[in-house]
Amino acid sequence: MKFWKEHMPLRVSLIAIFTVVGLILVVAGWKMTGELAGLGIMLVGLVLLLTALLLYNKPFEEAKDKTKKPK
Repeated sequence: MKFWKEHMPLRVSLIAIFTVVGLILVVAGWKMTGELAGLGIMLVGLVLLLTALLLYNKPFEEAKDKTKKPK
């Protein structure tokens, strides 16, 4: 992904925002023991943490070449 390699400050700031907000949501949901809303908050936090991980790994993906055929 050429976009994420060229826009490093944007990628780093998004990773930091998603990580901090995700951790806050996971901890806030964890404190709501026994409530279904707490589980929902924790799941949203988990999605944000996984999104931060996805953004971190995007520049390291290899482009798939459709012309290569397996041997």
